[in-house]
Amino acid sequence: MIKETEIVCPPGQHEDEAVIKELTSAALKIPVKRVSGVKIIKRSIDARGRRVVYRMQVQVFIDEAYKADHYTINYPNVSAAKPVIIVGAGPAGLFAALQCIESGLKPIIIERGKDVKQRRRDLANINKQGLVNTESNYCFGEGGAGTYSDGKLYTRSTKRGNVNQVLKVFVAHGAEEDILVDARPHIGTNKLPQIITAMRETVLNAGGEVHFNKKVTSLLVSFDKIKGVELESGEKIEAAAVILATGHSARDVFEMLHRQNILIEAKPFALGVRIEHPQEIIDRAQYHCDVRGPYLPPSYYSLVEQVDSRGVFSFCMCPGGIIAPCSTDVDEIVVNGWSPSKRNNPYANSGTVVQINLEDVPGSDADPFKMLRFQQQVEQAAFKAGGGKLVAPAQRMVDFFEGRLSTDLPDNSYLPGTKSVQLKEVLPGWISERLRKAMPVFGKKMKGYYTNEAILVGVESRTSSPVKIPRDRDTFQHPQIAGLYPCGEGAGYAGGIISAAIDGINCALAAAKTL
Repeated sequence: MIKETEIVCPPGQHEDEAVIKELTSAALKIPVKRVSGVKIIKRSIDARGRRVVYRMQVQVFIDEAYKADHYTINYPNVSAAKPVIIVGAGPAGLFAALQCIESGLKPIIIERGKDVKQRRRDLANINKQGLVNTESNYCFGEGGAGTYSDGKLYTRSTKRGNVNQVLKVFVAHGAEEDILVDARPHIGTNKLPQIITAMRETVLNAGGEVHFNKKVTSLLVSFDKIKGVELESGEKIEAAAVILATGHSARDVFEMLHRQNILIEAKPFALGVRIEHPQEIIDRAQYHCDVRGPYLPPSYYSLVEQVDSRGVFSFCMCPGGIIAPCSTDVDEIVVNGWSPSKRNNPYANSGTVVQINLEDVPGSDADPFKMLRFQQQVEQAAFKAGGGKLVAPAQRMVDFFEGRLSTDLPDNSYLPGTKSVQLKEVLPGWISERLRKAMPVFGKKMKGYYTNEAILVGVESRTSSPVKIPRDRDTFQHPQIAGLYPCGEGAGYAGGIISAAIDGINCALAAAKTL
């Protein structure tokens, strides 16, 4: 017999099998000797009361043998199958490739950047020397932005597809099984490269292809049907389906589509700063304690407020994290955040941004590049304010609110360095003012948040794509070009690793149905 129940467990005992069996037997009012095993289905931290506890939904095996789950996937060999070209090896592209294999199609992945191992050298140059390789950086390369963006797997995109299916694929390729049960699953930037490499090996072992340092510069189209792609080298690769999964920062792809008279549209996005606190401040606020206990992870937060009829919200919160330079060109500053798997860095950071709608930006809404140019202008202003070499403009939180230049800046995790500036001179006035008003309001919601120990680093601008590539809701194909499947964050249909992966799966399934 198998029954489900909920148990509440104090930190330090939430991984003790004997304690968990005792708690489940008490919850079900049966002798503990009848419990042969307990499988955790969901696990979350409840810090709403003075006493922090773990809440667990569990499956209890009573009077029968415990059955462990196995997470292996048998992929068929598709070396002789119909090809599908996948442009981009981020989460959307990789999961599209794996789904193509399951559907009996041969994926051909074309990635402009380097493989995940070679990519690390370019990231070291970004952090240590402030040098940006425009083809290999935090956004471009194997695994896409997701590889070096923390590996947070929390999503609200459950209506788009099977989240658990995505998590099981990660586990099958080396992720910890904890991601299947934790309420806020997380892999960690240090562990993702090995997992991404394993996914690539799965594609190759099944007869698919993966090409690095190859840049698509043109789509091959005949009579409104996709025929393949042309590379920067002049090489042409043919296929009856192309999944375009190039990410939110591939501006040249949007220009390519526009040049070929393929419809794209301007899209709203959000823009602001990345805010970093000492992690201990966040822990004290969320766990109601002076010092976080050894059995609790670094705490996170999520904040949102309407300011002057516009949403201001935290985004991509990284407990125990690091602020990363995510510029894709040499004359811009873009910041993001990530965490290692243990989240043991002494800082906590989060993007804090303001929603930007089409009417907020001057120009015609029919101009597909209106929002992209606005994004670019702010990033270039941040670069100019920092003074070069990816030094980022920054300000202490209370100084920002009071309009005062910070006389010094706190120690922080942004490796290229920070420069004290008035951020209101970098950000558009209406964005700066809404951020300014939100700071003390957030401080009332979370004790200790509003403090001059916190640093604001500019700019957080790649929250989502400022351009949308339209597609049919049912077929996932572009309305003008049969066989072209706009996919993931770059096309405007995802906002994180899980939603991008689900979109990749959906596009691959749609391509399989058509082919």
